[in-house]
Amino acid sequence: MQSVPDLLVVVLGTGGTIAGVADSAGENLRYRCATLAVDALLAALPAFDGIALESEQVAQVDSKDMAFSIWQRLAGRVAHHAARPAVAGIVITHGTDTLEETAYFLSRVLRIDKPVVLTGAMRPATSHEADGPGNLADAIGTAARSGEPGVVVVMAGVIHSARDVRKMHPSRLDAFSSGDAAARGRVEHGRPDMPAWPRPEPTLGTFVLDVASPGWPWVEIVTSDVGADGRVVAALSAAGVDGIVVAATGNGTVHHALESALVAAMAAGVRVMRSTRCVAGGIVPGAELEAIPSAGDLTPVKARIELMLRLHAERPSAVAPVAVPPVASSPQQRPV
Repeated sequence: MQSVPDLLVVVLGTGGTIAGVADSAGENLRYRCATLAVDALLAALPAFDGIALESEQVAQVDSKDMAFSIWQRLAGRVAHHAARPAVAGIVITHGTDTLEETAYFLSRVLRIDKPVVLTGAMRPATSHEADGPGNLADAIGTAARSGEPGVVVVMAGVIHSARDVRKMHPSRLDAFSSGDAAARGRVEHGRPDMPAWPRPEPTLGTFVLDVASPGWPWVEIVTSDVGADGRVVAALSAAGVDGIVVAATGNGTVHHALESALVAAMAAGVRVMRSTRCVAGGIVPGAELEAIPSAGDLTPVKARIELMLRLHAERPSAVAPVAVPPVASSPQQRPV
């Protein structure tokens, strides 16, 4: 009888709390992020039935320090491995502070037919409450067995869409939510349960970018709040900013002084988008500020990425195909 080959999952490490180390098992707040290699994270997991793993260290950073250059390399490595026929899916270990931003970026630039699953941890690997091993195991099971292409986030047993996921709490184990949108599914006993997705996401993989591009558009976020005025907008415009996202109040409303400054900046060639600073939900059509385009259901940080990508795609050099950087060292396949 011929044996069934193992499903191959590639795990790409970028650092974060999941790779963090503290001085004691009871310490959950003061620890050193991005310390353990991705191989060490995998070695701590029990054996998987029918899944083989490869690993590659793409970066080793605290995700608060995530950079466009790392995003570019990460997108290239995901595209490289996804093009290999033997690979069933890809997992990315990542710090939680900017995990939602990386997930959204990848969902907008990757055109692949395999699952890409990001995961992280709210406790360092040395903690007696360490959630990294469980999250990583769930992510590997989802990447191997979901069969659904696209980018998702798996945290605390829940599968979130890259578009909807957001970090809602600074320290709880269940810190992530899909806001008002439904989660994609759950992971039960290492296997993904993903019911039919209630709404299509036709914008996935819209942008084809040259990942070796040396520069990105400069886009900043400003907030509409009590007493807001236009000085920061005027300063950004004078300094040459390419785009501004305004984190608006309520359903996309903007302080009149700030709105006037934003309209003036638009007249000077700065691209502007509106998101809402509300924790859940997005801007509902119907009470629009016609002068300033809406980002819809995107959070301010994701609206910033969207505007950055749109501006980048309009550059002549941005139509080049995705480049795949060379591998620093060949990853070793390891049955786990």
